[in-house]
Amino acid sequence: MKDTHITQPQFAMIWFGAALSIAEIMTGTYLAPLGLTQGLSAIILGHIVGGILLFGAGLIGGRLRQGSMNTTAFSFGPWGAKGFAILNILQLLGWTGIMIYDSMLALQELIPFDPHIWAIAIGCLVILWLFIGLHNTGYIHGIVSTLLLILTIYMGYHIISDWPSHTLSISSNSMSFIAAFELSIAMPLSWLPLISDYTRESQKPLSASLISASVYTITSIAMYALGLSTALFGGGDSIIAILMNAGLGITGLIVIVFSTVTTAFMGTYSAGVSSTAIHRAISTKGVAIIITIIGTIAALVYPMDDITDFLYLIGSVFTPMIGILLADFFINQQATQTTAAHIIRAIIWVISVGVYHYMLHSESFIGATIPAFIVAFIATSIIGFIHKSFNTSTPIKNNKL
Repeated sequence: MKDTHITQPQFAMIWFGAALSIAEIMTGTYLAPLGLTQGLSAIILGHIVGGILLFGAGLIGGRLRQGSMNTTAFSFGPWGAKGFAILNILQLLGWTGIMIYDSMLALQELIPFDPHIWAIAIGCLVILWLFIGLHNTGYIHGIVSTLLLILTIYMGYHIISDWPSHTLSISSNSMSFIAAFELSIAMPLSWLPLISDYTRESQKPLSASLISASVYTITSIAMYALGLSTALFGGGDSIIAILMNAGLGITGLIVIVFSTVTTAFMGTYSAGVSSTAIHRAISTKGVAIIITIIGTIAALVYPMDDITDFLYLIGSVFTPMIGILLADFFINQQATQTTAAHIIRAIIWVISVGVYHYMLHSESFIGATIPAFIVAFIATSIIGFIHKSFNTSTPIKNNKL
């Protein structure tokens, strides 16, 4: 693959823009029943766990110089990679619809207009972003992200300055600490199948992965905290409460539009990259445009007000996947080649998915992500050691930082 012109600062801007989204803020509002202290604790701890996994996925893709879903062939073989590519495309389709849906409602409330036109307009802007291209939007991302950062700081300051006089009492017990912890892990995990689509193009995979994961994690924590603060102190449970209380009308519209476009662009672009794991001849940009169109239609016809189950589903699919991949890459240091090895990884993945859902509904004190990851990671490490003894795999070659 040819070297690209994506610099380390541009990686930072790209992933800052990815975290700056209405979906992140809205998810933060779900944690309000815990109160400020427990809510922030769940947000920070969950993002640390999710951020570490995000970093690991980015480093693997950067070292292998492959997109996220192509890297899964390292453990699951070509057919396994195709399966995960399809799952990733479906989750990215869901995310595209969710982001456009949330923005459509917010824009319609800020500036009353036909919501369908808002949705179509955002979809068209995402497609325009795709035509501009990843490598030509670096400076645009930088400018937009800087402006969004300034506006976000202003909104946060407005909420903080009003805390003493706007504190709300929320007595609902509908959210446990572990559930909030899992929701905080799930957001970074939703980007896990995308990060290598960008780090693969860096000459310095370690620094690119570290910058990407760190910037995303820190910004996502801030977005969750902003949503939590809005629900507790801002007089409402939506992004509109922040914008209206802060006196941001047209400026708020700009925040919503550009944060949605920059985030949706990353998802649709990565859906296109994932499609190459299914067939190399597939047009990356063509798939990205199709995903944008379908996501826009979904936003128009399907209500997407509560995304908690969607986030849990993403966690259950991709937590075991990254556990297996990390074990094979860093512990076993071998790529599986036999059908038997691929099937065994698939079985470990299925069992780990089951562990995730069982632990999620058992209200365990440790949650679902950590047990599912541990099962996948340890089982793969043991199986890999046995396979290595029988020479069923090929060592990694030429992996330099």
